[in-house]
Amino acid sequence: MKRLKDIYIKEAKPALLKKFSYKSVMAVPRLEKVVVNTSFGKLLSAKTGDDRRKSQEELLKDMAVITGQKPLVTKAKDSIAGFKTRKGMDLGAKVTLRQSRMYDFLEKLFFVVLPRSRDFRGLDSKGVDPMGNFTLGLKEHLFFPEISPEKVRNSMGLEITLVTSAKNKEEGLELLKLLGIPFKK
Repeated sequence: MKRLKDIYIKEAKPALLKKFSYKSVMAVPRLEKVVVNTSFGKLLSAKTGDDRRKSQEELLKDMAVITGQKPLVTKAKDSIAGFKTRKGMDLGAKVTLRQSRMYDFLEKLFFVVLPRSRDFRGLDSKGVDPMGNFTLGLKEHLFFPEISPEKVRNSMGLEITLVTSAKNKEEGLELLKLLGIPFKK
């Protein structure tokens, strides 16, 4: 299997340079970072005290194992009674991956995790925003090979955003296709 960074340098970059006729090699779009995000939400709202803390630690540990990096806990900015949140309450976690960790995570995601998921027929290209960034959601984190389904008490969903330096949707979509991301036909 070719490494994703090598595919970008040897195949995607020259193809993008030719297709969009950039004046400089530095103008060619590239992946800048990958943000993996999750919310504790309903998993923790029903629990109290010690149960909440244990569940949160378990989810943070799973996220650290999946990404290879310690997650940052996100906190509520305001108190909202309808959502049963208080200011400063832990709401979720996020990890920002760059450079080699980003490429390693994406290789694992696109070539191992997604094919293991149920009824996978490709990703929807509607997930590319007008600025060329791509966001996808996973309903369960159990598809990652590092996670043992027998040991997991709470399943969490993940939101994964690929941030590119593309100027528009067309450039971003072309970059992602050239990298081998499995989009629906």
